[in-house]
Amino acid sequence: MITPEEIKTTLEKTLPGSTIETQDLTGGGDHWQVLIVSPAFEGKGLIEQHQMVYAALQDAMGDQRIHALALKTFTPAQWEKLGS
Repeated sequence: MITPEEIKTTLEKTLPGSTIETQDLTGGGDHWQVLIVSPAFEGKGLIEQHQMVYAALQDAMGDQRIHALALKTFTPAQWEKLGS
């Protein structure tokens, strides 16, 4: 099991300046939805953005602390356009 704080801390190290929201989808601490708004995503396609997140969380995914991960990734400009 991994905590929301651990996910945020890990991602903030790799993607500094990001806004990160986590949601435990099942209550079991291993199925997560993560929303990330990051300037590091500028100029990157969706697959590249997701690869950056997976790379940051590879240890937690490799040892099954994260069993499932749903991602929503945005650049700050994309997020602003959504009016969020």
